[in-house]
Amino acid sequence: MKSFIGSLVYCLSLLLVDLCESYDLNNPSHILAQSYAQRRNQALPHRTLSPAATDSQCRSRPLDLVFIIDSSRSVRPGEFEKVKIFLADMVDTLDVGPDATRVAVVNYASTVKIEFLLKNHLTKDSIKQAINRIEPLAAGTMTGMAIKKAMDEAFTEKSGARPKSKNISKVAIIVTDGRPQDQVEEVSAAARASGIEIYAVGVDRADMRSLKLMASNPLEDHVFYVETYGVIEKLTSKFRETLCEVKVEIIQDPCMCEARLAFQRQTQTSLQDLNAKLAVVTRKVEQMENMLGRM
Repeated sequence: MKSFIGSLVYCLSLLLVDLCESYDLNNPSHILAQSYAQRRNQALPHRTLSPAATDSQCRSRPLDLVFIIDSSRSVRPGEFEKVKIFLADMVDTLDVGPDATRVAVVNYASTVKIEFLLKNHLTKDSIKQAINRIEPLAAGTMTGMAIKKAMDEAFTEKSGARPKSKNISKVAIIVTDGRPQDQVEEVSAAARASGIEIYAVGVDRADMRSLKLMASNPLEDHVFYVETYGVIEKLTSKFRETLCEVKVEIIQDPCMCEARLAFQRQTQTSLQDLNAKLAVVTRKVEQMENMLGRM
């Protein structure tokens, strides 16, 4: 008899372990076992990001983006190469295409040269190849003239900018290491008034007051400074955060439906009944063990 009771207790303990592995008995709403409906939908994702959110590259909001780069005498050849690397890295972080971001480059010193227009290169590889071919212009720092040329020529529909009806943001990123030799305040204000958002990047000896006169508000979000061209690539991640607009698509959990809720309610009731029955069985086992102990 004692051996039989011992075997019964052992079997009940195995049953309890199995139940605990399948259900959270302390909280019946935490159902770990899967219903048939859940197994049927197991192949479907419950909640995920859109492909754009998990892509290693940036899904940028569509932009008409013009880089305005200083290649005056103060920018040494090796430093200018670092500027070009920075531009190429920036292009890599953007979603480039005819209906996405378009890129142009305005190069300036004492003269201003539009290296290529928004309409000229519509793939990343083509843009980076064009950037690689850019040569410095050498003398002077006519920043105001460069901003005006970008506004009057680079940001026009004729040059590849999208019409206002498309509601595409127009963004200029100015990179300079010096003090402008012409006036920048009025022309920058005119560019901003025309709808161009201006970011000013100062390097080394750049004049902070001029950067602030050029940039859009709030200045803390549009004025950047780095000590040398050697660390300008640090700004790539900053601009990535600023220019990217990753849209997270939430896909509804297919199991969060009436069928699942009904299953949960039914399971909770069953678990409560099971708990009550187990309590009765446990009491009976304890009573039998006490009886055996007195025999």
